[in-house]
Amino acid sequence: MTTGTTLGRVMTTDARPPARTTVSARLRIVGWIVLTTIVTLISVLVTARSLLLAEVYEQANAGLVQEVEEFRRFASEGRDPETSQPYSDVAALMNRYFDRQALTADEVLVAVTERQRDRPVYAGSDGVLGYRVTEDADLLDRVLADPRASGAETLPSGGPLQWAKVRVQTQGDVGTLVVMQFVRGAEQQVERTVSILLYVAIGAVLLTASIAWFVAGQILRPVRQVRQVAADITEHDLSQRVPVTGNDDIAALATTFNDMLDRLESAYDSQRRFLDDASHELRTPITIIRGHLELLSDDERERAGTLRLVDDELSRMGRIVSDLLLLAKAEQSDFVTPQPTDTADLLLDIEAKCQTLGARNWQLVRIAEGHVALDRQRITQAMLQLAANAVQYSPEGSRVQVGSEFEGEGPDRLLRLWIADQGPGVRPEELTVIFDRFRVGSARQSADVAGPVPRSGAGLGLSIVRTIAEAHGGTAFVQSTPGHGARFGVLVPAAELVRLPGSGAPATADHDHHDLLPGGTPR
Repeated sequence: MTTGTTLGRVMTTDARPPARTTVSARLRIVGWIVLTTIVTLISVLVTARSLLLAEVYEQANAGLVQEVEEFRRFASEGRDPETSQPYSDVAALMNRYFDRQALTADEVLVAVTERQRDRPVYAGSDGVLGYRVTEDADLLDRVLADPRASGAETLPSGGPLQWAKVRVQTQGDVGTLVVMQFVRGAEQQVERTVSILLYVAIGAVLLTASIAWFVAGQILRPVRQVRQVAADITEHDLSQRVPVTGNDDIAALATTFNDMLDRLESAYDSQRRFLDDASHELRTPITIIRGHLELLSDDERERAGTLRLVDDELSRMGRIVSDLLLLAKAEQSDFVTPQPTDTADLLLDIEAKCQTLGARNWQLVRIAEGHVALDRQRITQAMLQLAANAVQYSPEGSRVQVGSEFEGEGPDRLLRLWIADQGPGVRPEELTVIFDRFRVGSARQSADVAGPVPRSGAGLGLSIVRTIAEAHGGTAFVQSTPGHGARFGVLVPAAELVRLPGSGAPATADHDHHDLLPGGTPR
C-alpha cells in the first residue's frame, strides 16, 4: 500500500516549468548602451593616461638633454670673468653655471669634482616632494658609478627620477655635472587630470543612461501599447487597436498587429454571426421535430406523416446550414473568382436553369451582349435564388421575366441582371431591409402559390444575393409596387475587356443588348 501511495504522489507531481525572471527590453537596451559607454570611456581614460604619462617622461628626457647640451656649450665657450680666459678650475666653472640657472621645482643639479668628491655642490630644490637629495649619498654614488650617460631611478619616497650626467675637464681638475629630473609631480598632475576626466565620464554615463532610458521608452512605446492592447482584448471585445505613428519598423509592427486584429475580429464576428444565426434558425425546426416525436403514436398513418414532417424539417435545417456557411464564406478573399464571361451566354444559361424551378411563363426580355470579368457560378447562384423567390411568391402559370443590360460606358460600365415576377410585390417600408438576414416581406408571405418550390423559409436567400453582388463590387436592388409584382436583380461592375490579336480572349466587349418580344422571340 505504501508503494502505491508513493507512485500516486509521483504521478501527480507538478511538472510546470519554473518561473523565469523577465527583464524588460527597455532595461536591456539601456543596459547595453551604458555598458558600451562605460567600456568606451574606460578605454579612453586608460589611453589618455598612458599618453599623458608618456609625454611626461618625454618632456623629462628632453629637459635632461637640453640641460646637458647647455652645460657643454658653456664649458667649451664660457670665460672666467676675472681673467677673460677659459675656466681653469672646474669648481669655479660649475659655480658660475649654477648661478646662471633658473631651475624648476622638479629639477636638481649636482656638481662633483675629483678634488672634492666628498663635498658635492647642489643647485635647485633640495626637498622635492618631501625628499632631500643631499641626504641620499647612496643615490649620488650609484649615479656616478653607472657607466651610462643617463638613466632612471625609483626612490622610495621621491618616486621616479630621470638623470643624465656629463664630464668636464680643465687644466687643473675633472668634474661631473649630474642633472636630475623628478617626475612624480607631473605624474600626480596627470592623475588629477585623469580623476577629473573620470568624474566627467561618470556624469556622461549617467546622462547617457537617462537619455537612453527616455529614447528607448519613446521607441518602445508602440510595443508597450501592443502588449497593453493584447492584454485588454477579451473574447467579447476585439475592437482595441494600437495607435500608429511614424514610418519606422515599430510603426510597421503596430500596423501588422492591427491587421492581425482586423483578421481575428472579422473571423470572430463571422463565427459569432454563424453561431447566432444557426441557433436562431435551427431552434424552430428542432422544436417542431421534438414536439412531433414526443407525441408520436402507434398509428401507422400518423407515424408516416410525422416522419415526412421530420424529413422536411431536417431538409430545411440542411438548407439553412448551407446558406449560413455560404454567408460565412463570403467574407473570405476567394469567395468570388472573376473570369472573362460572355454575358449573353450567361443569361441564356440562367434562363434554361430557371425552367426547372417551377411551372411559370419564363420570358427573356433583353440580353446584354459582351464580355465582362465576373464569377459565373456565383452570379448564376444569385439569379437562381431570385428566380426561386419569384416562383415561390407568384401564381402558377404567371409570367416571370429574365433580362440583362449594360449601363454606362468604359471603365464605369455596369451590368444589370434582373428577375421580374407578377407576385404580391414588396411594401415600400420593407424595400430597404428586404435584403437583410432573416427578413421576409410581409406582403410576399401572403401569396397563394402552388407547386414544389425549394425554400428554406429562413429569410437568407436575398441576403445571399446581396452578398454575392457586393463581393463583385456591386449591389442588389429591388423595384416593386405592392400588388403589381416585383423586380429583383444585381448590378455589378462590367468594364470592357480587350482581346489581344490572335488570342482566344474576348475582344473589346460590346455593350449592345438584344430586345426580345414578350414571348421570347427576337424582334
